[in-house]
Amino acid sequence: MDLIPKALQLLLDKDMAGFAGLWAEDGVVEFPFAPPSWPARLEGRAAIEDYLRDYPETLDIRGFPKQVVHQTTDAGVLIAEFDAEGVVVATGKPYRASYIAVITTRDGEIAHYRDYWNPLLAQELTA
Repeated sequence: MDLIPKALQLLLDKDMAGFAGLWAEDGVVEFPFAPPSWPARLEGRAAIEDYLRDYPETLDIRGFPKQVVHQTTDAGVLIAEFDAEGVVVATGKPYRASYIAVITTRDGEIAHYRDYWNPLLAQELTA
């Protein structure tokens, strides 16, 4: 499945509308480790697009040096591991984070996306 490379390229291109467009109309994003000041769940493509709209103004993602996709026994579920590199726009500081995402697809779109990331990095984004 080429969903992950396509998604990461859209992030590199800073095409947040295109990235959000990968979700089903009723798709969901969950952030199980979200800090209290961040949303833990987004429901619907419109909410996801709204959440992502200003992302490039917060983080300038410049690369994904690690990209691994694990296929599961369920053809509609995959697990992606990737590292993001870039710059925190407000501070100019380097940004590097590792992510693990569990993604459920339906009819070629993302139905559910659980994003496991380090919530301590949120402090860097708002500092």
